[in-house]
Amino acid sequence: MTHDEIRPAEAADVPAVKAVTDAAYRHYIDRIGVVPQPMEADHTANVAAGRVFVTGEPVVGLVVLKTYEDHLFLDSIAVHPDAHGQGVGGRLLRFVEARARALGLDEIRLHTNAMMWENQKIYPKYGYQVVERRVDGPYDRIHYRRKLD
Repeated sequence: MTHDEIRPAEAADVPAVKAVTDAAYRHYIDRIGVVPQPMEADHTANVAAGRVFVTGEPVVGLVVLKTYEDHLFLDSIAVHPDAHGQGVGGRLLRFVEARARALGLDEIRLHTNAMMWENQKIYPKYGYQVVERRVDGPYDRIHYRRKLD
């Protein structure tokens, strides 16, 4: 696998999926006051269900996707801090778009915590539009969608 390839995660990748997710989200704990939901995900189950796609050797980035009848949900995107600025996040977002198209879906949805303001600058650059802001339990989230042409 080259550094640019994105592939389905395998059972052997679960420790790396957890490590990258934790590294990517850990710094938000103090800011938002709770552990970010991706850090508490069942990575083993997500990998076994075919929802996780990884890039890098060793793994430096990943996405967790859930397929619905009318859209693809980007449940989580994580890039290890050591790989920031190398285009990993952009490649992953373009992969999500390609995956949605391959599944015959014309919409991608996601949400991000309102306190993760960095994400609010990134997603619009990739064509995502704010749908609503909603509190879900301890999480204040901004919901986005991207309609594909």
